[in-house]
Amino acid sequence: MISAGEFRNGVTIELEGNIYQIIEFQHVKPGKGAAFVRTKLKNIKSGGVVEKTFRPTEKCETAHIDRKDMQYLYNDGELYNFMDNETFEQIALNADVIGDALKFVKENETVKVVSHKGQVFAVEAPLFVELEITECEPGVKGDTATGATKPCTVETGATLNVPLFVNQGDVIKIDTRTGEYLSRV
Repeated sequence: MISAGEFRNGVTIELEGNIYQIIEFQHVKPGKGAAFVRTKLKNIKSGGVVEKTFRPTEKCETAHIDRKDMQYLYNDGELYNFMDNETFEQIALNADVIGDALKFVKENETVKVVSHKGQVFAVEAPLFVELEITECEPGVKGDTATGATKPCTVETGATLNVPLFVNQGDVIKIDTRTGEYLSRV
């Protein structure tokens, strides 16, 4: 249990059957009336953000979130299969749990599987990945004063914009949070 007076950024709490992470908090002491804590909470499962006020003595249950390294094995059409690197146990997750987290992840790469009380609700890809470009239009010489980009497809099937000098067969580094090109490898 944690009281609202002890809230800090990044703390996860259980509230009304949902799991929230505190994004912002502010202790407010008005000139007249009782003090309160104004918070901005992000629902970890749905991604929605809500604002809520608490009395400083109000208590909430702290939520323990488990992040476990697992190897992404394969996708059989409906289910994504993962293996625990320590126990070699395998789990299969539905596409709605995964979302587009594996857009830039190849088979046999390590990802973080995020769960609460044994229930998996998200998969986190590595922050940066290196992928080969499988399909790309040839770059046109000139027209580079504006930092122009062109669409390319990488080996996982995802599409992103890259600078004109990148060609098919190049290996590039990608930021998986934003889906942006970082550099050639």
